[in-house]
Amino acid sequence: MTEILRLLHARAGPRFAEDCASVLGMDHLVVSLVVEGQVTEQLWSSGRTGAFFEDLQFTLGEGPGPDALRTRVLILEHDLSAVRADRWPALLPAMTHLPIRAVFCFPLSLGGITVGVLTALRSTPDPMTGQEMDDTLALATALTLRFLGGDGVQLESWIDPRPDGELHRAVVHQATGMLSVQLGLPLGQALLRLRAYAYAHDRSIIEAAESIVSRQVRLDHDSPEPDSPEETRG
Repeated sequence: MTEILRLLHARAGPRFAEDCASVLGMDHLVVSLVVEGQVTEQLWSSGRTGAFFEDLQFTLGEGPGPDALRTRVLILEHDLSAVRADRWPALLPAMTHLPIRAVFCFPLSLGGITVGVLTALRSTPDPMTGQEMDDTLALATALTLRFLGGDGVQLESWIDPRPDGELHRAVVHQATGMLSVQLGLPLGQALLRLRAYAYAHDRSIIEAAESIVSRQVRLDHDSPEPDSPEETRG
């Protein structure tokens, strides 16, 4: 971890996330930053499982990540099978197919400011050791200071490389804007409509947004159901 923290100033992206996950004894690591209110943007992840889990929380609006962001308190669940069903009633059933048995969320906070969430995932139901906890807290603190810009960080250098060079959820922001105009809704309500459509149709938030942006799906003013030629034929 000492070496990871030293390299923090020079490295970013998936490889850095994978290195951090390995050092922490985790299978996946995800970092998301606050972009507006309680809305976050996934900055980087160590693999598809972590990215999918983060998008699932974003779609449903519940989970350990949103809880950590809202309360600024560590969320440490070393055995998800022991979590009450009513704690995250939508998330727990939706993630049963994912190889995730333990979740640890660390708010990236300093004083009254919260800039994001560090999420560590494990495929086995094991608690963190004392050393793993100390290392993760050290990483969370370093990331918080880094993202607050105290050392002149350029956030663009931390975004996961993508073929189009865009943010992970850029298409979600585009779709939200389109729905806001089409339905005459504030952006917050438009995002809720997009989330509702994704959840109702068992689609990822990214897939749902892409359908909106490509005009394959159009939501009307009265219902979250799509006005889509394909679905009308079905």
